[in-house]
Amino acid sequence: MDTDKTNAAAYWRANVRLILGSLVVWALVSYGFGIILRPMLSGIAVGGADLGFWFAQQGSIITFIAIIFHYAWRMNKLDKEFGVEE
Repeated sequence: MDTDKTNAAAYWRANVRLILGSLVVWALVSYGFGIILRPMLSGIAVGGADLGFWFAQQGSIITFIAIIFHYAWRMNKLDKEFGVEE
């Protein structure tokens, strides 16, 4: 019974760590590159627009979709590791 609680706590810690890592990447790309660092990225051209604008319009969406796939992949691995897969 005690090992079940230990496994559940370890599983939850790994899940929360994955969520927090995903949120940090999302915030860095969306707010950091698209808003805060946009003036520094304005001299770099991507597809006819500056890189800061590109991150604000396209890069944050592409990154968000990549985060979704990465999260699903890592959670599947985590589920197998802790024996709670479907």
